[in-house]
Amino acid sequence: MAVPDFQSLMLPILQIIGDDAEWKNADIRQALTEKLALTEEDINELLPSGNNKRFNNRAAWAIVYLARAGLAERPGRGRVMISDEGRAVLADPPERITIAFLMKYPGMQEFRKKGAKPDPKPEPTGDSPEEILEANYSQIRDTLVADLLDQVKKCSPQFFENLVIDVLVAMGYGGSRVDAARAVGKPGDGGIDGIIKEDRLGLDQVYVQAKRWENNVGRPVVQAFAGSLEGFRARKGIMITTSSFTRDAEEYVTQIEKRIILIDGETLAEHMIDHGVGVSETARYVLHKIDTDYFEEQ
Repeated sequence: MAVPDFQSLMLPILQIIGDDAEWKNADIRQALTEKLALTEEDINELLPSGNNKRFNNRAAWAIVYLARAGLAERPGRGRVMISDEGRAVLADPPERITIAFLMKYPGMQEFRKKGAKPDPKPEPTGDSPEEILEANYSQIRDTLVADLLDQVKKCSPQFFENLVIDVLVAMGYGGSRVDAARAVGKPGDGGIDGIIKEDRLGLDQVYVQAKRWENNVGRPVVQAFAGSLEGFRARKGIMITTSSFTRDAEEYVTQIEKRIILIDGETLAEHMIDHGVGVSETARYVLHKIDTDYFEEQ
């Protein structure tokens, strides 16, 4: 089964700690996996950022909300146990504990007021606050990728060439920008738009072809680029396009000995964002979480 939303985890967690024992967070998660019959795939699923497991994140937030409402207590570092209020809930349990259910407790009311707008509303999706933040970030980023790619497609060939240089240098290729500009700025020769250093020392070279295609780039075009590499006795190449590559083209580069990286329009825009090319930072948010290992007492 899929990992339940964090509100759906609150009642099972309360039932687990209902034995009046002190529980470690890791032990609660282990008991949850058994109680809910979660698979390894379920518990190892990552959030979109890849920085945390979805199951761990939801279980942690469920514990936070239970503690804030007063249904659970933290008797020591990294420990959780049921409270008198929690026992009262288990004596006549609801079908599901939700934020709306917890809002009748003063502790939850105070918690939800902090930093919130008046009349705070429960999360309708059941996602944890961190998941909601990540989803909103992903949506903003996807919109930026689309807008950025549209802008790139409107630029002149010369500007696109300079853009490619900026991205490659920002990613660590080409040595200095002057070196990269000299290399990529030369007229195309034998299907090659430029030759850049793989690193600042120039221990190896990478051959580049960057074109503003409107249609999808198919295998014949990529195969021709591979043939051009052969003519230069080159082993590595980067092909960049503002459109996309066909499946045949993507499969082809995995079957040949030469190492060719295909960068389509969306991937190019992603690299521009990640390396600060053509974009400016408007805000930065750093999320912290409690280091439970720090609070473990032997």
